[in-house]
Amino acid sequence: MAEHPPRHLLIPFAGRGSPACRAALPALKLPNLESLLSRLSLADTDTQDESTRSPPHERALAKALGIAAADGCIPWAALEAREAGLAAPDDTEGWGVVTLCNWQVGIDDVALGDPAVIEIDAAESAALLEVARPFFEEDGIALHASPTPGRWLARARIFDGLATASIDRAVGYPISQWSPLGDSARPLRRLQNEMQMLLYTQRVNDDRAARGVPPINSFWLSGTGALKGTTPAFTSPTVTDALRVPALRDDGPGWAEAWQALDAGAIASLLADYTRGADVTLTLCGDRAAQRYTVQQRGLARWAKSLFDRTRAATVLESL
Repeated sequence: MAEHPPRHLLIPFAGRGSPACRAALPALKLPNLESLLSRLSLADTDTQDESTRSPPHERALAKALGIAAADGCIPWAALEAREAGLAAPDDTEGWGVVTLCNWQVGIDDVALGDPAVIEIDAAESAALLEVARPFFEEDGIALHASPTPGRWLARARIFDGLATASIDRAVGYPISQWSPLGDSARPLRRLQNEMQMLLYTQRVNDDRAARGVPPINSFWLSGTGALKGTTPAFTSPTVTDALRVPALRDDGPGWAEAWQALDAGAIASLLADYTRGADVTLTLCGDRAAQRYTVQQRGLARWAKSLFDRTRAATVLESL
């Protein structure tokens, strides 16, 4: 095995409890996944309920990276800031991710639209950053650009210990369900209101309206926390977002199609690596649970394990 580097593939939204995705499960044909599952052993399961602010794939990634944190406090922004050179190795101040987004106003509530699909470009992001910066600074929050348009890194003491919900939890749900609560979050709620009024007047949104894309009318805060100690030295798994968009839209046929492409691509590649003798790990994540599969002891034990039938992949995915 030493000749082949270890590989770890982590798949968010591998299981999805929304109606259309769940209905698509029984007909899924995933031969490479089934073949791989028949050769690997279940090494770890993390099962919570759907009220956690940090979804299973974020908890699994944090664990793989050696990061221990409370729910909603996995310090993704602090880690990114340190890797980008914005924070010193001994910096323990809180950071957060500010994501520009579209709040969808309905009759009874306001829902969070998926920021990944509203086409924010670099020029829009830079222009809005300069407009927003003074408002954030009034509350002691320093803003920094990130390589991803529409996504800023924010540094402030209040982010250390402030639990926030991942965008992957909140998309499509009422804002009130996932917004941070408590006295410490009051400045953020006020800032969101101020930004809504400010963004309404921006030419950026006039230009977006002209080209028929949703307005940028607020922001979402996530990834909050402080990174204590040294930067984790663990090797990061390969994380695929292939299933994310159809899962969040509850597009059953699209989710099934994306799964089949994943089975023919990344899963087939991982299976080939296993066949060549590599130490492979597969982590499957759904709404409630993450399951990590690793190479079992080779030899007679492998053959003693019964092969999975064709329904096994659907059964595993349903349990997530």
